[in-house]
Amino acid sequence: MSAPLVDIRNVSHRFGQLAVLKNVSLAIEPGSYTILLGPSGSGKTTLLSILGGFVTPSEGKVFIRGADCTALPPAKRPTTTVFQDYALFPHMSVGGNVGFGLRMQGVDGATRATKAREALALVGLAAAFDKKPHQLSGGQRQRVALARALVIEPAVLLLDEPLGALDLKLRRQMQDELKAIQKRVGTAFIHVTHDQEEAMALADHCVVMNDGRIEDEGLPERVYARPATRFSATFMGESTILAGTVTEAKNGIVTAMTALGPISLPGASPAGATVALAIRPEHMVLGDAKSDVALGMAKVGDVVFQGSFKRVLATSALDPALQFIAKAPASAAVQAGDTIPVSCQAQDIILLAD
Repeated sequence: MSAPLVDIRNVSHRFGQLAVLKNVSLAIEPGSYTILLGPSGSGKTTLLSILGGFVTPSEGKVFIRGADCTALPPAKRPTTTVFQDYALFPHMSVGGNVGFGLRMQGVDGATRATKAREALALVGLAAAFDKKPHQLSGGQRQRVALARALVIEPAVLLLDEPLGALDLKLRRQMQDELKAIQKRVGTAFIHVTHDQEEAMALADHCVVMNDGRIEDEGLPERVYARPATRFSATFMGESTILAGTVTEAKNGIVTAMTALGPISLPGASPAGATVALAIRPEHMVLGDAKSDVALGMAKVGDVVFQGSFKRVLATSALDPALQFIAKAPASAAVQAGDTIPVSCQAQDIILLAD
């Protein structure tokens, strides 16, 4: 097995007495699109800054291409960073902005211009070479920043919430473009965001962070379908969470006692263990259906039409503290005030250690 492109080993960091990263280890493969996903204060931006050389970790090491880069300044490591505010030079043309890194490397003017034009063509802005940044839209300026970062052919491209300043439609468009560009150039991208939809749209390697630690990592499909922790289940998409205690475990089936009664599901957990049962909204069935796990009756409190589905919040009749979150078909006749049965399939319940 080949060595990872980026190898973060036991990295911790403190700002004064505040620990913002706590013994983080992470391997990133060549050509991957890695998303660092987490809420504000989870440590994801600090980790990106350590990778870019803007922060030296209090403890631990960072290796890129097998070389120890822990103490190297940004200009001497094989990374470039795209910031949320783009950081373009307003007095320079777009071509000048894109070629700036090459200029700092001593590349001659003719070569700079050629490479800058190629990079702009890569991001769909071949005609913008002689324009000034203020003549471009937000999405176009984002693409210029991307071209400027890619033109120096870094081993790793770091993106710090690069789509945060864009409106929803443009953000979706840029997600598609970012993924397509990453596949064309083959550079490893490491992208920080707190947007779960963005993470699922872009990543082939999703890293969920919380309180300075990595909670979960892997393919986004796995992290969503079978999250490793309760935090991951609630941050990477929504879940209804049931607290339970295992009363029986045999032959790959666990039975847990919950406020809604006993629930049996596939899994492994010892008798007496405290567990959490997570159910994704799309697996929650409203109304009479032949699901194998009945969750009792619930009163619908809110129904929000969201285009392809209706997001339904309903309060359990058996446990008023429990709120079911469900995705119902857009054509469903459910409305606020209805009292309806709720159920799901046992195989769709996620068993988590609490």
